[in-house]
Formats: sequence, C-alpha cells, structure tokens
Amino acid sequence: MATCHEGVKRQLSALRERPGPSRLTVVPLSVPGLPDVPPELAGPVAVELARPVRDLPRVDALPGGVLYEPKWDGYRLVVVRTGGTTRVWSRQGRDLSPRFPDVVAAAVAQVPPGTVLDGEVVVWNGSRLDFGLLQQRMVAAPGRVDALVAAAPASYVAFDLLARGGADLRGRRLRERRAALEELAARWAPPMQLSPVTADPAEARRWSTDFRPAGVEGLVAKGAGTRYAPGRREWLKVKSWETIEVVAGGVIGPIERPGQLVAGRYRDGELVVVGRTSPLSPAHSAELAAVLRPAAPDHPWPDRIGAGAFGGGRLSVSLTRVHPDAVVEVSADAALQAGVFRHPLRFVRVRPDLAPEDVPELP
Repeated sequence: MATCHEGVKRQLSALRERPGPSRLTVVPLSVPGLPDVPPELAGPVAVELARPVRDLPRVDALPGGVLYEPKWDGYRLVVVRTGGTTRVWSRQGRDLSPRFPDVVAAAVAQVPPGTVLDGEVVVWNGSRLDFGLLQQRMVAAPGRVDALVAAAPASYVAFDLLARGGADLRGRRLRERRAALEELAARWAPPMQLSPVTADPAEARRWSTDFRPAGVEGLVAKGAGTRYAPGRREWLKVKSWETIEVVAGGVIGPIERPGQLVAGRYRDGELVVVGRTSPLSPAHSAELAAVLRPAAPDHPWPDRIGAGAFGGGRLSVSLTRVHPDAVVEVSADAALQAGVFRHPLRFVRVRPDLAPEDVPELP
C-alpha cells in the first residue's frame, strides 16, 4: 500500500503533465443494465473532514494504524458516475460540473458507472500548483470556462472510493477502500490521478519537505481501520511550514505597539502586500516596534486594508504604514495565490542582519 519515494516523484511529474482539453461527452439520460449509486451518494455528497494538528501523528495514533497522504492545494471534489449522468460536487454541495467539464469528461472516459470518488481538483502552472488558476474557474462567466479549460486544464487526484459497482463502500475500512481504489486507478491516465499514500512516517516527512515547492500544503493522516464518516473530522491534517523573509511594510495597530505585521515583497520595484501575521504576542510586538519607523509620504500602500482573506472582503481595518527598511522572518505554509499567502503568517523574529534588497523578489 505504501508508495516509494521515487515512485511519488514520478507521480508528481505525471500530475504536472498538462492534460489536453477535452470536450464533455454527452451521456444518455439512462443506460439499461449499468449500475447506479445509492440514493444518498447521488449528490450532493457529505464528505469526511480533517482537523488540524501541529505534529505528525504517530503510526499508532489512529485505529488500524496511520496512513499518510499529501494535502493538495485545490478544491475538494466528489465525482459521482451513475448509469445515466456524471457530475462533480463540491464539499459545500454545489454541482461544479459546468466549471470542470474536463474532469467530467475524464470520469466519463475512465471511471465505470456506479462509482463515487472523493478527491481534490488541482491546476498545475509549470512545476507548481496554482490556486489562482483554479479559482478563476469558480468566478468566470460561463462563456469563459472553455477558454480556461484550454489554457489551464485541471487534474483530479482521487484519495478515496465511496462506491463501486453501485455498492456503498463507506462502511468498509479505509485499507479495503484504498485497495479497491488502487485496483480501479491502475488503468487511469492524466487528468485522473491516484493520490499517493504511505504507512511510513519517515517517508511522509520527506514528502512534506520535498513536495512543498510544488504547492503541496502538508500531510493528512487517516486511520487504516476506520470507516468513512461523512461530516465528521476524524482525519488529521498537518501543514508544512517553512521560514521566509519579508519586508515590514505596515502594521495593524499603532507603530509603537503593533498587533499584526503586514508583510511585503517587491515586484519590479513595487512593494506588494503578500500577507499578514496572526496576532503578535507582547514580546514579538515589542521586538517589531523597536525597528519600525513612520512611513514617508510616498509609501505606496493605502490607509486601510481588507479584513478578509487575501486582504479583501467588505470590511477593512486601518493600516499603519511604516518605512519599508526592516526585514522580518516569518513562518508560512505552501498555500499561495499570485504570490500572496492565503493563510496567516507566523512571526518568528526580526532580521537586523538583512536589508530589503536581500529579500527575494516576487516573480
């Protein structure tokens, strides 16, 4: 069941192959004799969830032993292939078939009727997962979807099998469902992919390090002896973090007592907001305040910044701009969108030994 290190490298390489655009196959409304799926799996489908933990669980932490999988930076997607229709459903219960016709077409071609798959849809941009390209599918006008499919085809990474041959497998142990999924996926070709899995925590840690540059967010740990539990957080997820340097371009709160750091990096000579930290501890706030200076009038950032994800949202908070000459080391996960960190950063320390020109620029 475990996948060797080199094998996963090859699989990630195969995932990065850009599948050619494909047209959605027209499927008859009913096909006599083909298996259907149980009514509760016809869509939308309630999925099992994961709760975050800080440390990688031990091999004996979950029933039946732990299986470790990569945590993909994409959208959760359930593929429902019946005898009459093929649809893909989001975790929130939305029918996303019109947004991912390439995934639907691949399922029609490679997945037998009576099958329900749980997995993640991702989009590759060169050697890295690109959440921004994926999100474009969600917000684009319907008439633009075909162009997006042609420019940036999606891949589907399956990690669980909920039904096969019309039979509900959710009551089976994960090790049994995984074996059936591997058998089913043996004949797949991109964009249909099987997510790798290992029972070796040392190998899982190597994945967390080696695949982070590709945008793999971390690891998910699952009990090999557990049944599929819709709506429950029985899986565990561990995010992969690394430290990077950013320029202190602003703070939330007064300059002498900052509550959060607003981080920047330069792109073509312009200081761009790339994220913000979680609330600072009193010690970190004092450490940061000691190196901050008020901004000059030509500071490029606005007086207020969005309070939501990516600095957006309807609500906004006051931004205290500071002179961008201090460098700070922060801890960040792998989730990026157009160079902006999608999740809060963690303050590590001020780097007085570095200057802003020492911080790598955004591509």
